[in-house]
Amino acid sequence: MATGAQAQETYIPLISKGFQHQFWQAVKSGATQAAADYKVKVTFEGPETEAMVDKQIDMLSAALAKKPQAIGFAALDSKAALPLLKKAQAAKIPVVAFDSGVDGDIPVTTATTDNKAAAALAADKLAELIGKEGEVAVVAHDQTSRTAIDRRDGFLDRIKSTYPKIKVVSVQYGGGDHLKSTEVTKSILQGYPKIKGIFGTNEGSAVGVVNGVREMKRKIVIIGYDSGKQQKDAIREGLMAGAITQNPVGIGYKTVEAAVKAIKGEKLPKIIDTGFYWYDKTNIDDPKVAAALYD
Repeated sequence: MATGAQAQETYIPLISKGFQHQFWQAVKSGATQAAADYKVKVTFEGPETEAMVDKQIDMLSAALAKKPQAIGFAALDSKAALPLLKKAQAAKIPVVAFDSGVDGDIPVTTATTDNKAAAALAADKLAELIGKEGEVAVVAHDQTSRTAIDRRDGFLDRIKSTYPKIKVVSVQYGGGDHLKSTEVTKSILQGYPKIKGIFGTNEGSAVGVVNGVREMKRKIVIIGYDSGKQQKDAIREGLMAGAITQNPVGIGYKTVEAAVKAIKGEKLPKIIDTGFYWYDKTNIDDPKVAAALYD
């Protein structure tokens, strides 16, 4: 008896990696849009910071206790979440992974940026801008989330396979935190006076790199990832050469859309590629690119 009233009751909680970050707010807006289009109830929450793995696990547990029809999950720590995700699977609650994949075969699909391909593009851009030779470094957000691992490795693999004269002298982790990433950047700049470029793997990392370079009064090529007001300002000012942006609104939308399809028993691809763009001073105001940027 699938009456209109019952269809209205379809509940899909989304547990994100964070909440405050503008990136997650953009994901949320996409999810809210899809909820309206597909007439389902969606909630969106995440811990205050992306270091709060335990808090995220508690949120996942509470969401599952409400017996939702499906759930969207962006794992901070894939392994830590596994017991709960297995419980969801046993209860036949489809899990749609978003942004950061979940290891294993539990998710019915993952709505995500092809982070390896996007980071390879960042490596190409950085290489071009430093004349394909010299020392570079990476400031990554962590060593546990799929996004951080894929962006770090996508960048390192491309440099290694394609640019024999470029040497990655340091890979450091700043927890995606502006201040910590600033300190990490300053220590890299002190240790490697000849360094030509740094890649920051998410918004917090990239802004930290900009701040560190600014404080040390150095002139290097900075490539960022994601968006946000400070990164956009740094690109307009010429402090940052450019960045890769994901399509956060698309990630949110596709996650809810996939959950709706999973509830109906439709077959889904393993990965739903939500796309990415390179942006710099020349195309930051292009409507197609601007739609994927956020403050």
